Amino acid sequence: MTDRVGEPAREEPDEAPDEAPERFREQPRYAATTERVYANDRIAVSWEPGFCIHAAECVRGLPAVFDNQRRPWVIVDNATPDEIGDVIQRCPTGALHFRRVDGGPQEPVPAQTVVRERPNGPLFVRGNVTVFSQDRALIREDTRVALCRCGASENKPFCDGSHRKVGFRTTPGPSGRDQG
Repeated sequence: MTDRVGEPAREEPDEAPDEAPERFREQPRYAATTERVYANDRIAVSWEPGFCIHAAECVRGLPAVFDNQRRPWVIVDNATPDEIGDVIQRCPTGALHFRRVDGGPQEPVPAQTVVRERPNGPLFVRGNVTVFSQDRALIREDTRVALCRCGASENKPFCDGSHRKVGFRTTPGPSGRDQG
């Protein structure tokens, strides 16, 4: 399986790291309308905590910039804009995005839309994604989203990490192995 056309899929741990305390969604900073921006004269990083499920691609990818034990948890001066942009594009939920203010390359929109099942978790969607509500109202336009499969999310149709709390489990895919 490939993550993007022509690129091998990245291995992901079966369970999310311990960064997310069980009741983290109850904290006001995780409200669906909250957005934080961390910027310097080269790059602006935006984080929407309401879409973050603590997959921790950022923390593992560039711990000098992304450290959830520090406040502020994002320090954009600790790496180059190219390094930061590369790591942000690993975020499977779209909770993190970047905008180059130094004239460097902006975050690309993938040419193809790809949906990947996450073992025991959400569907990760990458591409030019538009999500509408059942009454056809626009909910979100993004290049990366995580969609709930367990039915327990309080932020439907998006994943909020509830699959871990309810013990959601998937079955092996057609090849006899978990898809991922």
